[in-house]
Amino acid sequence: MKPYVRPLVALFVAAAFFLPLYLVLTNVFKPGPDITASPISLPVSPTLNNLADALTRPDRLFWDGLINSVTVTLLSMVVLTVVSAMLGHYVARTRSRFGRVALLVLLAGLMIPPQVILVPVTEVLGTTGLMGTIGGLVLFNVGYYVPFGVFVFSGFVRTIPIELEEAAAMDGSGRFGTFWRVVFPLLRPATASVLIFLGVWIWNDFLNPLIILGPVGGTTVTVGVYRSLGQFQRDFGGMFGLMFMATLPVLLFYLVLQKHFVKGLTGGAVKG
Repeated sequence: MKPYVRPLVALFVAAAFFLPLYLVLTNVFKPGPDITASPISLPVSPTLNNLADALTRPDRLFWDGLINSVTVTLLSMVVLTVVSAMLGHYVARTRSRFGRVALLVLLAGLMIPPQVILVPVTEVLGTTGLMGTIGGLVLFNVGYYVPFGVFVFSGFVRTIPIELEEAAAMDGSGRFGTFWRVVFPLLRPATASVLIFLGVWIWNDFLNPLIILGPVGGTTVTVGVYRSLGQFQRDFGGMFGLMFMATLPVLLFYLVLQKHFVKGLTGGAVKG
């Protein structure tokens, strides 16, 4: 391979990922007519009207979507972290055939796209009365994303010396208490990785909140961007304002936890 090929490929990939970010950052500060006239040009007369319009909409599209997105994301992450950590610990420490079968079933769940199971999920939620509710969307997120959490936690648990748990058991601690007092505090890097991945996936999810919540159950920030464009009206300035504001919370969340991110992903690769 030529020495200049790798830098060119890296530059091309970086440009492909940076292009959507560039479009948002440039168009959010341009008036609507300038966006439609030249969407890729830099703002000649920068303005904050798009952000102000997004925050002061009469229908409170951004604020209602923000409240719902924060509620769904936080509840889903808390439940997923607790369930995935406990199940991952069980899978990593057990030597029974049931544990290996459970891990294979969970890993198989990672290969199923959510669109494939959306119809039966809506039927189940409709039967239980959870369709169109925040609880139904949280339950769907927990059921779908728990295999990923178990996969990360089980790999990281294997790097923790089992002698720590044996010592706690000799001191009279039960298995449940040993996990929460000894093991879980050591899972901080893995927890950060799981929280970042799941937080970004759940926050950016569009199709599932659109279908499960529906027009009555409310909206999220991603669905709000879609609903900001009417059939006969195209306010591209307001749409880019909503997109920009919807990105800030998850970006700040990543920056807070980024120092644990790589360590949590590579922890399970050291020892298996």
